[in-house]
Amino acid sequence: MAEHDVPDQLHTVVYRFYPTEEELISFYLSNKLQNHRTHDLHRVIPVVNVYEHNPSHLPKLAAELCKRDTEQWFFFVPRQQREAQGGRPSRTTASGYWKATGSPTYVYSSDNKVIGVKKTMVFYEGKSRKVKKTEWKMNEYRAIKQEVEGTNTLPVPKLRHELSLCRVYVVSGTTRAFDRRPFGIGKPTEKVNPDASRGASSSSQTILQSSNSSCAQSLCPYVP
Repeated sequence: MAEHDVPDQLHTVVYRFYPTEEELISFYLSNKLQNHRTHDLHRVIPVVNVYEHNPSHLPKLAAELCKRDTEQWFFFVPRQQREAQGGRPSRTTASGYWKATGSPTYVYSSDNKVIGVKKTMVFYEGKSRKVKKTEWKMNEYRAIKQEVEGTNTLPVPKLRHELSLCRVYVVSGTTRAFDRRPFGIGKPTEKVNPDASRGASSSSQTILQSSNSSCAQSLCPYVP
């Protein structure tokens, strides 16, 4: 078959969702918190209470443009009622629980301002004494109410708790998609007092979608 005879559908270009941490907070989470462009946002990041599902079920709940992704999945997670009443969020599922690891870290913008906080968690399967650490991990991102200059005398930022953005992935032993960031992207991380804020460093670049999607022109950033 000659090249000009190949059906148009075979020429579809597929893109991967490959955002940096700055983009996750400054663009996606920020727009969602302001209730802007929600239809477009939900095509790549749906609203899902990840703590109501076992991690192995979450890839099936990924957004329409990210169904084929095999490395990472993104979700907007609403604040739980108990958290809104001043309590601690429940991170227990039917088969186990998410446990925070390490200290929360700041997420910096490209101009060295603190724009959010990242907390990393690991999923443990089982109950009581019969628990097993799994390969499932999650980064939970929260935006701050106002950007803070990245200096050595950082004031404690006030976080926006009404909604978080979570990145779920499986530890594979190889470089993860969001670690394969373009040259020059990334800021040193600074640990956050977990008692002062209730989780960041920088990551990679943008989306899984077909070339005929209108989202390519309405959402940023996308890269092939």
